[in-house]
Amino acid sequence: MEDLAEIYKNTYRALVRFLYRKVWDPERAEDLAQEAFARALVHKPENARGWLFVVAANMARDEARKAAREQRHLTLLKGESEANAPPSEAEAELDRDTQRAAVRRALERLTPRDREVLLLWDAGMNYDEIAAQTGLAKSAVGTTLARARRRLVEAHDAGSEGIDVARG
Repeated sequence: MEDLAEIYKNTYRALVRFLYRKVWDPERAEDLAQEAFARALVHKPENARGWLFVVAANMARDEARKAAREQRHLTLLKGESEANAPPSEAEAELDRDTQRAAVRRALERLTPRDREVLLLWDAGMNYDEIAAQTGLAKSAVGTTLARARRRLVEAHDAGSEGIDVARG
């Protein structure tokens, strides 16, 4: 096994960024990254960096499913949405949340492969690592990444128009 302390030093921030774009909560992203490293201590994987990203992505996906179930449950219990307008000091935060939501929606409209390639690249992985994680040929990573970026911009620009940009 590689030196986990060195991998932690070189990978932790990238893993947190990767997870943030999956859970959209900075504190939760850090918690999940720490949990992934704790699991790496137990499992001692050969390719720890790649293993960490796979395990972290799986944990984020499991958490999203759990959150969706809880939200459905809370909506049923609540029975009605809140009618109160946000206080004026929260308007800036609301704008940021709206922007984050638009980016999240754009990411969700991409194919899983495009989204994963973008997130892995954003997390600081190089083309070799992205190829190993996704099963793409190294020579296809650059093309896939360029197309994914273009589709992300198209999805963001399409906004609420309902135009499907996830192709191929």
